[in-house]
Amino acid sequence: MAPRPGSPAPPRGPALRRLAAACVAALALAGIGVVVGFRAADSDGVTPVPQLLAFLPWLSVPTALALLLAVAARWRTGMVWGALTLAVLGWFVLHQGERQPEGGPGAGPVTARLRVLTSNVEFGGATDGLLTAIRRERPDIVFVEECEYRCSAALLDAGYPYHRAVASAGSRGSLILSRHPLRGAPGVRATMGMPGAVADVGGTDIRLQLAHPMPPLPDQLDVWRRELGRLAALAEKETGPLVMAGDFNASADHAAFRSLLAAGRLRDGARLSGSPRTASWPARTASVFGAQIDHVLVSGGLDAHGARFLGLPDTDHRALVMDLTLR
Repeated sequence: MAPRPGSPAPPRGPALRRLAAACVAALALAGIGVVVGFRAADSDGVTPVPQLLAFLPWLSVPTALALLLAVAARWRTGMVWGALTLAVLGWFVLHQGERQPEGGPGAGPVTARLRVLTSNVEFGGATDGLLTAIRRERPDIVFVEECEYRCSAALLDAGYPYHRAVASAGSRGSLILSRHPLRGAPGVRATMGMPGAVADVGGTDIRLQLAHPMPPLPDQLDVWRRELGRLAALAEKETGPLVMAGDFNASADHAAFRSLLAAGRLRDGARLSGSPRTASWPARTASVFGAQIDHVLVSGGLDAHGARFLGLPDTDHRALVMDLTLR
């Protein structure tokens, strides 16, 4: 029936705006729901899920905006959907992301203390900054990723008597420096260098393994999973004290990283130190936004405390310093 002449037109503007707000909210919640679903299923899924999982806590921001849009649209289903999604995200951030393998360093007197530093120097760019940090922090063991030829040469003059290295250009070069005697140990086969060693710390052998698997790029997910799996296989075989440190290109919200922890009964030192989600990458925004993908993992009577993330110039990663005790 046509409106009577002179009668006002129906108010289509507000209705259309509410419909648009509901559509935007639905699209956002559907996309976020996929990521949350894979997290709940203990799977990393396919692109773009692994990339977004690194920033899982930050998905609460678009989820909250979607909830506000649902409220503005008076869409009750969207309100419930958004509130439930926020609750699930909060659960993972506050609880599941903190999960550690059962057990710990055990009781008994402390037999050794170590300070460990790990740093991705981004193609050697942060070498000078790392040298300054080494002189200030005086770590006993240093793990360096993306340490190409110039970087390696400079760090070998830093006063450490022992080292193990994968000498290469670009991102493939890696280096372990130690104040304690080292002997060779098989590294992990990977695209980028992941050397291994055994440190004699006051008569106790501590297995050292540098970690730098391939990042989860859209066309490299299989490589990323495979190289994290090789680190897990090494950790599973080790029965004594183990320190695995470096740029893991994975956070605690990645199933592949949690599998690594479980395989070797490894414990994340930053979590033990009360810094479970302090971002290490990207360094430029890490103070307000980022992901913790640089880790020091320990097992076999080792405990960790005093984790500190250091900003270095000319790298997209923060360095991580941690104090370890052996019982």
